[in-house]
Amino acid sequence: MTRLRNICCVLLLTLVCCKKPYNPPASSTPDSYLVVEGFINSGNDSTVIKISKTVRLTNKTAVNPVLGATVTVEGEHNGVYNLLDNAGNGHYNSYTGLNLSPSQRYRIKIVIGNRQYLSDFVGVKQTPPIDSLGFNVQNGNVNIYVNAHDGTNKTRYYRWDYEETWQFHSKYLSGWMLDITTNSIVRRPTEKSIYDCFGSDVSSHIIVTSTEKLAKDVVYQNSVIQIPLSAEKVETRYSILLKQYAVTQQAFEFYQSLQKNTEQLGSIFDAQPSQLTGNIHCVTDPSEPVVGFITANNVQTKRIYISHSEIPDVPINYPYDCEADSAKTAGALQLLVERPVKYIPTLTIYSKPPPYP
Repeated sequence: MTRLRNICCVLLLTLVCCKKPYNPPASSTPDSYLVVEGFINSGNDSTVIKISKTVRLTNKTAVNPVLGATVTVEGEHNGVYNLLDNAGNGHYNSYTGLNLSPSQRYRIKIVIGNRQYLSDFVGVKQTPPIDSLGFNVQNGNVNIYVNAHDGTNKTRYYRWDYEETWQFHSKYLSGWMLDITTNSIVRRPTEKSIYDCFGSDVSSHIIVTSTEKLAKDVVYQNSVIQIPLSAEKVETRYSILLKQYAVTQQAFEFYQSLQKNTEQLGSIFDAQPSQLTGNIHCVTDPSEPVVGFITANNVQTKRIYISHSEIPDVPINYPYDCEADSAKTAGALQLLVERPVKYIPTLTIYSKPPPYP
């Protein structure tokens, strides 16, 4: 037994001592690759295609939009629709619904300088409605889920993204503020209140699922997002607008690979990185990689609201550090004597105010 224990100790020490950090060399390729995001909206809402280029991890700027491109939606037999970047942010928009015919296929054409890019022609997929959007509490999180189905069993591959909006309170209630013109403490007017605030965000992770292996095309309680009960998002009231898309099998496989490459790497048990193969190609230089996958479909939406009273009440973990300071002035103290209250945060001012909207 002692010998076996010694052998195990030697093996353990060998494994620990042989571990060496590996820092892969940064790519020396000077090129940045084209990234195309979005889909051809076949319904009555606008089509938005976001065009940008990749940046190095060492770059200070994370967004590198492509401006001045010519972007069009082309029908296989007829129809050309121009997308314009009036905002100058690399978002090319139709601004009106294209209302495309499902009887033909469509593609995106992009011209940037002397280079031309084309996506493959794709058929129009009809997205079934969202049956319901609900939530439950699991393991200290608010789990938001979606239910959907296609009675014709033709969808099979689904993708979602969302927009979040939430109301929250600041960590402290400040009833007073410093008037810099008179260098005195005055009551904080309603229009300068920093107690009731709003925040917003959009989805930053990939949400896809498939019902291909099921007898019926039914999505049941597919998780959309999990929010900790202590998060500021659910401190007062939270709202989420979910968008649902029907996609092809090829598009599903692309997003699934993208999800594994960006969200499921980091341990020896995760999937190995793989080459992303989209359906957008550079006609001018076929060897140039292009990241993106274009589909043609309509979008279905549904919104829900969650009030704090509907979930367990736990202490909120505020994502900032705000220091409360007290100020003593004769005028302010006189007001407190004349108008006493049970809870008196009225002399609280902030040396480090949080960045409220």
